[in-house]
Amino acid sequence: MAAMEDVITLSGDGIFSAYVSRPEGTPKAAIVVIQEIFGVNAGIRKKCDNWAEKGYLAVAPDLFWRLEPGINLDPDVPEEFKQALEWMGKFNQDQGIRDIEATIKYARAAVGGGKVGCVGYCLGGRLAFMTAARTDINASTGYYGVGIDGLLGEKHAIAHPLMLHIPTEDGFVDADTQKAMHDALYGHRKVTLHDYEGLDHGFATEFGKRRDEAAARLADSRTEAFFERELFG
Repeated sequence: MAAMEDVITLSGDGIFSAYVSRPEGTPKAAIVVIQEIFGVNAGIRKKCDNWAEKGYLAVAPDLFWRLEPGINLDPDVPEEFKQALEWMGKFNQDQGIRDIEATIKYARAAVGGGKVGCVGYCLGGRLAFMTAARTDINASTGYYGVGIDGLLGEKHAIAHPLMLHIPTEDGFVDADTQKAMHDALYGHRKVTLHDYEGLDHGFATEFGKRRDEAAARLADSRTEAFFERELFG
């Protein structure tokens, strides 16, 4: 069962929408699914539905709502990809983290005070790192996060487990950036890094030409095991 539902901002003076997919029966935990630069599109909604099928309450907040509510773009359409980059340039990431924190609060209440994890892709992968460092999220996973090298000064604040999936041929994250991530995070007791040799950005998308089936299944199996361990262990 899925629907768009309202989330109250942390300040209490605003409301934004989130796609919420509910499992049959009582959810065993909640997962916040953090969008790419394309909004809460079909791929992100499918991610939520997949988690609901596994017994989780899944919530994807519309993080671009302060720019324009309901952005829903297809990365395989060149004009829509260009629009997504423009929205990304206008997006306030610090405010986005506060909206993610409000979503965590909403999700935690929806599962009776239980644990909440998050998983993000592209921009969402970066925001997953920021969420791990700046909120009380119980576990975080980021796929092909962009610009994480500029956030490594916050690594000391990561108090709960974080897993990052890194394709080695990411067109948006060069080899020097990947090395900086490995150098800074290797040995961090809360961080796990997985490399995917020869793969490019977007390999775990649900739809479209970017997906690599074998790698997506491998990464997703690691994420599933990670959440099983960290949200119920």
